[in-house]
Amino acid sequence: MKIIKLLGIAALAMLLGAPASASAQTKSRAHSDVHKQLLAKNVGAKEQIRIIDNSAFIDLVDEPEPEIDIYTEGWNSKSVNPFRESDVPNSAIIDVTNYVMPHKGKITSKYGYRARFGRMHKGVDIGLKMNDTVYAAFDGKVRLTNYEAKGYGNYVIIRHANGLETVYGHLNRHLVKPNQVVKAGDPIGLGGNTGRSTGPHLHFETRYMGYAINPEAIFDFANQTTHTDTYTFSKSTYTQPRNYAPSRELAKKESNGNNPYTASTTTKSTYTVKKGDTLTKIAKAYGMSATTLRKLNNLSTTDPIKVGQSLKLK
Repeated sequence: MKIIKLLGIAALAMLLGAPASASAQTKSRAHSDVHKQLLAKNVGAKEQIRIIDNSAFIDLVDEPEPEIDIYTEGWNSKSVNPFRESDVPNSAIIDVTNYVMPHKGKITSKYGYRARFGRMHKGVDIGLKMNDTVYAAFDGKVRLTNYEAKGYGNYVIIRHANGLETVYGHLNRHLVKPNQVVKAGDPIGLGGNTGRSTGPHLHFETRYMGYAINPEAIFDFANQTTHTDTYTFSKSTYTQPRNYAPSRELAKKESNGNNPYTASTTTKSTYTVKKGDTLTKIAKAYGMSATTLRKLNNLSTTDPIKVGQSLKLK
């Protein structure tokens, strides 16, 4: 009798416990499924956060690209001049303050018409040794690297945020690739003797919308600087060099009877600021850019000059 009671109790317990166990298992499976979904979503969220963080980090550490709107017309062209004549303005002011000399050699051949070849030499040739480093003249983006056996040899074309394009020819080797962003002073190639060349040198061009400007209109190669902080492109004068040598400029001003710098001579190493002077005017009169004059006097772009202030000229 006791055995029957015990069996009955056990059976009852099983009957009562079965639904509870099934319910618990169902809930456990449901909880597990939800948990898995949450984990899956969480993994996605983590991945998104990781991607966003990486993108933000890249934006912070990478150098910003120059204005993208200049990288449109003719960007994919293989031509040195991809521009249409109808689009070129008659004049434009070009900022040339942030510059680096492409190579610190002397000019071995100037810009201009070459009678014996019956063609224009659209840049200047700068002497260098094989595999000397060649540098980007301004911030920009590489538009083209190419090889031309009967002309430039290995060459690089960089389009700059100031509107210019620079061409570097006869390289032994490219150090950059198309669409690569470069800063002024970045190595872009090694000097060489490739293409139509009789010895190692750098053929260097400065172009504005296809117009090959005389590089000596922008750069003072003798003093390894720019003539002024801006260059005014003009269709009527772009082939002409500029010469701001102090003796030439001051003599011209004195002959015109309007030299505002009569208290100073080119042999002096300092200049005393007068009323109405500006840093740009003083720099131009003494054959240098305002940037160079600021560097000589440890001045920032926001530092004013005062009447009576003594400025170093050397």
